[in-house]
Amino acid sequence: MDLAPGTWRLAAPLLALGGLGLVFAPIWGLFGLVLGGFVVWFHRDPDREPPDSGVLSPADGTVTVLRTEGDRVRVGVFMNVTDVHVNRSPVAGEITGVEHVPGGHWPAFSKEAERNERLHIDYEELRVTLIAGTVARRIHPHVQSGATVSRGERISHVSFGSRADVLLPPRFEMADVTVKTGETVRAGESVLAEDPQH
Repeated sequence: MDLAPGTWRLAAPLLALGGLGLVFAPIWGLFGLVLGGFVVWFHRDPDREPPDSGVLSPADGTVTVLRTEGDRVRVGVFMNVTDVHVNRSPVAGEITGVEHVPGGHWPAFSKEAERNERLHIDYEELRVTLIAGTVARRIHPHVQSGATVSRGERISHVSFGSRADVLLPPRFEMADVTVKTGETVRAGESVLAEDPQH
């Protein structure tokens, strides 16, 4: 099973302490092993096969945001703690900017999440925004400005729950969106919208 970068840095101390704890305090040792095992499972990174066309979901989860902002359409995917948290590129192209914005840690599905800590990953026409939640305190970008990525390529991972938004290019209208609120999607495989120019 492939894992997101940095997984063992988080899991190894828990597993080591859990193993040691089994000798001196079995209940706490078992708790440490279970917690370490959960960290490994949480950071799983399965392979994905993108379809031939369309703007892909950057995250596994549930579509919770679908709205128009000026002349742009925003689609947001809430990642539950049980979802894969490796994020993938919705489109192919050059990364034009990566910006960290400090903020709070409200639940990622609430209105207050608009003021949360976030990471913007900008393309020429599209923006992916990763929003930290109550438990999600670490957003790890895998790309930097100037990098060229393919559709479905890994671009980041978030530790322990969050939201991933895609701000579509101005030429997209709500009619081009192929998902609805409450729908379950998979990073790098599910199509959020079809490009009206293709």
